[in-house]
Formats: sequence, structure tokens, C-alpha cells
Amino acid sequence: MKPHAESGVSDLLEAFADLGLRLVLVSTGGGCEAIARLVATPGASRSVVEGLVPYATGSIDRLLGGPQERYCCQQTARRLAAVAWQRAAAITGEPATAIGAAVTASLATTRPKRGNHRLHVAVQSLASTATASVELVKGRTRGEEEQIAAAAFLRVLADSVGQDHPTASLPKLPLPLATAEQLVSSRLEAADPWRRVFAGELSAVRVIDPALSDRYPPPGPPDEPREGMLLFPGSFDPLHEGHRLMARIAEEVAERPAEFELSITNVDKPPLDYLEIDERLSAFHTGQGVWLSRAATFLEKAEIFPKATFVMGADTYARLADPAYYHGSADAAKRAVKRFAERVAGLIIFGREHDGEFVDPSTLPMPKAVRGKAYFVSAREFRMDISSSDIRRRELACESPSV
Repeated sequence: MKPHAESGVSDLLEAFADLGLRLVLVSTGGGCEAIARLVATPGASRSVVEGLVPYATGSIDRLLGGPQERYCCQQTARRLAAVAWQRAAAITGEPATAIGAAVTASLATTRPKRGNHRLHVAVQSLASTATASVELVKGRTRGEEEQIAAAAFLRVLADSVGQDHPTASLPKLPLPLATAEQLVSSRLEAADPWRRVFAGELSAVRVIDPALSDRYPPPGPPDEPREGMLLFPGSFDPLHEGHRLMARIAEEVAERPAEFELSITNVDKPPLDYLEIDERLSAFHTGQGVWLSRAATFLEKAEIFPKATFVMGADTYARLADPAYYHGSADAAKRAVKRFAERVAGLIIFGREHDGEFVDPSTLPMPKAVRGKAYFVSAREFRMDISSSDIRRRELACESPSV
């Protein structure tokens, strides 16, 4: 007879196979035994596509496209799960059956830790983003904590798939937590338009309706990208008063309503998960036009939103022609800038503070084709030395290191 734990893993894999799911699994800092349990079980190849263990911070950075503000946290677990989902979808060609799951943990080591022992699990599917976290009571051995991390990884994975597929029969896997330990979970099931953008079926969708005033009536259908929009793309992580003021000034310059665009994709970075999208969109209010897109580059944005006028800061303007953003190729940068200039109606460029100095965008080198489309907002018209990255750093400094 199979041991109970082995039987549960076998039943879990069988359920995954029956649903046609294909999984990519990631573990860092602990929990890699969950991957070992799955791939050591007969029939695992029907569902498990890949297992990754990026243990060093440099390996995690490489997978996520750059250094992370924190490594053992929910956000990093979600980013790893999003990358895993992306890999599963790319390998199989089936976004609807792809599952990305990740665990990041800070467990007992050879040296006593001042911080809490904890772990975070995330699961990304086309339907939802799910996370779960637990703070562990100190006193166990590393091996014992590894067992718990693996059990939590498998439990959260099974529960998330079960919620995505409520008619399926998935085993309830054991999770041996102490009385004082609690698995805290959250999950967001995406609306159909979000899923279609996530899967690549739609290039852009309006997610918040605008209140277009009589002064700036809509020039075309309000529910699909239309020619001649005034568009403010950004990561808005978070949205702040500087963004709002830039939009208001751009409206005065262009004499039309400004709408915002948030892309779920970024060059060499994981897609935004649904919880991240929801958090960023929550800063906008009803009455602001906001689009969710898959446009990672400004050339892609110009193709999705024809003859748009784009609002941007000096740093973004400088990157338009920087070969570093075209895999180091000056020729590729030149070709992209030429195509971009042919597709846009105009640019409204704002200066910004960088390394303690105000950058005047009108002084930046740029090909004539783009410079000829640009309106430069003077420092007298706008200057607000605030950035989303500064806000994130301040918020991080105020948070507990165990979060």
C-alpha cells in the first residue's frame, strides 16, 4: 500500500492530467522537495513541464529581469509564478491549461536568524492569481521546515486548481502546522477581458470608463482603441499626484481627454499578475479612462493606438532611441524610432528630477523624426520631484521585514 503522502501526490497528478493541465514549478529558499515529490511520482510527465530552483539572488534576478526589492515576500512569489505560467504557456502553446506555481521561503539555516521564518506560495493560471503565506514558529530543524514548505506548496497548488475547476475532484493534502501557525490566503479570479489580454487574444481593453466632458467629446467609439487618442502609458506603481497633474496639463495642451494605459507585459520582465493589476487600477477612480494592454514597447503601443499623442516623462523619452533597449543594436533602435515616428501624431514630454538634478527633455539628443513630433512642457509649467520608485522605497522602509 502507498504511504498516505505519496498517495495524495499521485492523486493530485492524476487530477491535473485529467484536467489537461501543464505545470511549471519554481522554488527558491525552500520547498523544492515539493518538485521532487511530484517528478518522482509515476505519470508526472503528463502534467509537469518544468521545475526550476533559482536559489542565488542573481539567479532570481535573471529569471525576473532585474533585482528585487525583497526576495521572500508575496510579490516575489507572484512574479515567479507569473514567469512560470508564461513559460508553461509558451512551451505548450495553450494558455488556458498552463499553471505557474512558486514558493519563496526564509527557513532555518546554520546561523540564527533575527527575522521570522516564513514562506509564501503563489499560483498563476489564466483564470486567477492565488497566494498564501505562513509565518513559522521557530524551533524546528531545517529539514522539518522544508517538509512544511513542500506541504504548503502542494496544498496551495491543489486548492487553487480546485477553485479554478470546482467540479474536479482534487485531494485535500495534509499541512502539519502548529496551533499558532496560520496559512493566510488571497485569490483574485479575473474577469473575462483581463483573461483575454493575459492570453494574448486581445491587444488592449478598456478597464475603467472615462467621464468625457462636453469640452472634450470622444472622437470615436469609446470601447475600442481609436485613432487620435491622448494616451498616458505607465506602470503607475503607484499612481501619484504627479501623474494626475501631467494628465491635466496634457489635456490643456492637446485639447482632448487624457486616458491612461497599463501594460501587463514588460520587456524581459514577468507579466503583471491579477492581484498586481487590481492593486494598480484601484488607485484610479471612476471617470478616468484606463486601458489594459499587452504593449511592452512604445512601438507596440503606437500600433495598437493609431495616430495617438503620447504623454511621457524625460526618462521614457530618452529610452525611445537608446540601443540598450533594443538588445544593444543601434540599427534596431534606429528602425524602431523611424516606425514609431511614422505612427504617432505627437508627444507631450515632461521634465523630471534624476539623481538630484532636473532633466530638461528638450536638451536630450533625439532623431529629428521624433523631436519634430514633440511638445516639451517647461519646468515653469510643470515640476514635481516625485517618483513611484521613491514612494515604494519609503513604503518599504516602513514595513516589517517579515511581510
